[in-house]
Amino acid sequence: MKLPPDFYRLDAVTVAKKLLGKILVRQFDDGTIARYRITETEAYFGEEDKACHASKGRTPRTEIMYADGGVIYVYLIYGIYWLLNVVTGTGNSPQAVLIRGIENIIGSGRVGRELKVDRSFYGENLLASERMWIEDAPEVENFTTDTRIGIDYAGEIWKNKPWRFIAK
Repeated sequence: MKLPPDFYRLDAVTVAKKLLGKILVRQFDDGTIARYRITETEAYFGEEDKACHASKGRTPRTEIMYADGGVIYVYLIYGIYWLLNVVTGTGNSPQAVLIRGIENIIGSGRVGRELKVDRSFYGENLLASERMWIEDAPEVENFTTDTRIGIDYAGEIWKNKPWRFIAK
């Protein structure tokens, strides 16, 4: 059962916790369907969050983050890795959750590679997509929190937010 629209309308920090243990489903071009349990997430919380891409305001790159939650935001890093993010919250409140780990795969770049994510996923609706969606599963109650990774540029306050969530 796909997660309902209201799930994605919550704030990024709440959704990041609640995504742990949920099942990310990918239907590949050859028709193969694979299911992955989400094991690690990071929250990015709007224009005030200096680590969030939306901290610089609305741009062609971040435009999808201003949509209602439940769509995909992808971006390319190092010219080779597409990173998968779930947009959360309500329109004009740019927030997203980075999927950092799925069962047996740790690292957002590795996740993108495993799922064969590319630019075509930008704006994909998780509620209607036949290529990727998230299914409900019992909430993970046993998890740890830590600081987000690779955001030293955001300054002490923002880089030290405990907004990374890891299922145990």
